[in-house]
Amino acid sequence: MKPSIMDRKPIIYQLLPRLFTNSNRNCIPGGTYQQNGSGKFNDINEAVLSGIKELGATHVWYTGVIEHATRTDYSSEGISPDNPHVVKGQAGSPYAIKDYYDVDPDLAVNVGKRMEEFEALVARTHDAGLDVIIDFVPNHTARCYHSDVKPAGIKDLGEDDNTDMFFDPNNNYYYITRQLFAPSVDMGSGKKAYIEFPAKATGDDCFSAFPGVNNWYDTVKLNYGRDPGNWSTHYSPIPDTWMKMLHILRFWASKGVDAFRCDMVHMVPLEFWQWAIPNVKDRYPHVKFIAELYDIHIYRDFIEKGGFDYLYDKVNLYDTLRAIQCHNHSAATITNCWQTVEGISRHMLNFLENHDEQRFGSKFYAGDPAKVIPSLVVSSMISTGPMMIYAGQELGEQATDSEGFSGYDGRTTIFDYWSVGTLRRWYNDGKPGGALLTPRERWLRSKYCTILNICNRERAISEGRFFDLMYVNYHNPTLNPHRQYAFMRHCDGETLVIAVNFSADSCDLGINIPRHAFEMLGIAEGEAVATELITREQDTKQLSSTEPFRTMVPPYDAVVWKIRHNQIRQKAKK
Repeated sequence: MKPSIMDRKPIIYQLLPRLFTNSNRNCIPGGTYQQNGSGKFNDINEAVLSGIKELGATHVWYTGVIEHATRTDYSSEGISPDNPHVVKGQAGSPYAIKDYYDVDPDLAVNVGKRMEEFEALVARTHDAGLDVIIDFVPNHTARCYHSDVKPAGIKDLGEDDNTDMFFDPNNNYYYITRQLFAPSVDMGSGKKAYIEFPAKATGDDCFSAFPGVNNWYDTVKLNYGRDPGNWSTHYSPIPDTWMKMLHILRFWASKGVDAFRCDMVHMVPLEFWQWAIPNVKDRYPHVKFIAELYDIHIYRDFIEKGGFDYLYDKVNLYDTLRAIQCHNHSAATITNCWQTVEGISRHMLNFLENHDEQRFGSKFYAGDPAKVIPSLVVSSMISTGPMMIYAGQELGEQATDSEGFSGYDGRTTIFDYWSVGTLRRWYNDGKPGGALLTPRERWLRSKYCTILNICNRERAISEGRFFDLMYVNYHNPTLNPHRQYAFMRHCDGETLVIAVNFSADSCDLGINIPRHAFEMLGIAEGEAVATELITREQDTKQLSSTEPFRTMVPPYDAVVWKIRHNQIRQKAKK
């Protein structure tokens, strides 16, 4: 069995195949598949994967792989068509799954061989030295779920449900009995109308037949044995939904998938994860589970009880870094972040962008992608846990398009057929590189390459210990805790002194390092020639509890000074 690269600090590159290699330069907002086209599994060739690995990536998260509802008609290929009134956008949401055992036909050159094309992508990705992550969407399905290719003996979700019951432990869905599904969204009329009777509960825990336009009206909530009427639980015998979901996870693990990014895990009972994850790992021990989770108060439960390997640190570090960049919060608040996850920091997955969030360089966030360096260094180097970037982030994608369903909101659409300009020019019709990029884009990508590669090249970051330097620098006249943040990483005879500057002005810092840091990390004091790992500059530095560590940090930039202890010259005692 192939060992997982998750043994290193994971650097995850998220991409939507539908968008990533779409070379159409003339996309129409709201355009159809025929008008705008779609990227393909086959387009992600060896050169593309080599370019992703060059960034320092260890994993690729292929988002939107499993077949979801769409307005594109593939009935000629034996795929049941979807009613367009319950599909968001022309392409549909990757999180409205219509067949857990199939892949999105949009992504195949030969639709009849779509699974073979996905399997070939998995093999290419592994050959490139990268692990494969796909989504597992456990909380909800598309409104019309039907598997055209399910294995023999497997029944569809809802196939045996008793639709006369709001809740039944053996049902896969919840039913609003004797009521037509009637959202505040046009469901059409006549033969083209979408009819659902009785109505099913909507995916965002809307246990009503009347969801609004802002509800997840294109999805249906799955029943894991919890009765939302009185919150009683019915987990013995094992609910049918649990068994079906375990089979689905094992199915994809058998295809060579190395990790699952699990959608909205807190909307599924913790008890399911306690049961399912060990059952998957019993057969596929290398497979990892990543939780999308937005409640700090249950972080530890989903790691220590639920068995998740990693989980999103969105409402802690991401929100803090965004507040520093956009809302005049102090850099000193970063200290609160590591304190909040102390003891579980290695499980925290950090990011600055993903498909749900606004682009860092968009006018809704920083407005300038070049300001990313301090946030990038903190999020990627503060712990041994994973770092994730979103395709195009490394090129400064600013999401200025109004693609269709999404509109202009600072995000890159997940609902539309579209081509992303920065990615299209980097991809260059299958010959990826910097030939078509602007000098600024090449500069930024080079910065990402340097910083992300440091994360696994330096054991102090991938394996080492962390020490926050702020508590001895709050009253330091050279360091403004509102705009600068400093910390140390250490492992086996090597120490990194890291400082970031969120200010538009450069700063000359004299960073105080307390005696406690030397004692805790086992570091000798003295003088050494240090190397700044981002620029490769060398300089003689004092590593001392009585003299400050001096460094200049440019505007919106960072320094990562590396000191090897065997090169420290200790001062002679008087």
